[in-house]
Amino acid sequence: MIKKLVIAFATASLLAACSEPAPPPAPPPPPPPAQASSFMVFFDWDRSNLSSQAENTIKQAADAYKTRGSARVTATGHTDKSGPENYNMALSLRRANTVKDSLVRNSVPASAISVIGKGESQPLVQTADGVREPQNRRVEIVIDGGQTATPAIFSDPKSYCKALSDKWREYRTSAVDTPTAAAIAKCDAGNYAEGIPVLEENLIGAKIPLPAPGYRWPGRHYTPA
Repeated sequence: MIKKLVIAFATASLLAACSEPAPPPAPPPPPPPAQASSFMVFFDWDRSNLSSQAENTIKQAADAYKTRGSARVTATGHTDKSGPENYNMALSLRRANTVKDSLVRNSVPASAISVIGKGESQPLVQTADGVREPQNRRVEIVIDGGQTATPAIFSDPKSYCKALSDKWREYRTSAVDTPTAAAIAKCDAGNYAEGIPVLEENLIGAKIPLPAPGYRWPGRHYTPA
């Protein structure tokens, strides 16, 4: 009898353990903060205008900013040690503001950019006073903070194609035009490379918001005109 009671108790305990809900999974750790990106723009002696190479570097910096969330941009101007110190401080600020203006033209918000002038106080290359050193005539662009992230909607082209098609139907209740219908058919057939761009262009042309505001396939930053 005692043996039967022990078996019954063990069975009941096992069933009770099995019926208890499993503990919820631990939440995923937060993504680490994005590492700061830095770019360097150089200037001719006693000049604050941008060369074509400088413009290309600034565009790269702007593209790096667009891959982040709420990043901060700092443009720090420098000069070499030729010329008076007060003049060089003003020149370094002019250079930094020139870079800021170019960043804004490349769709970086002015409110996200800080401008600093260091004059001749922080040379890359140590020189005697009065030396014209090209490496010291520069603006350093630092992009710090934010998260490098692609919206989750781009993880599956089939789902993104469907989201584009649904978006079009949501705003266009009348008959679908031929190019869009053909693009939807391509998506349905698995030809995402040809279907997605056409659907995006039609949505943009009709002033219809894309499924992932601020981004186009496959996660490229996009600023509506």
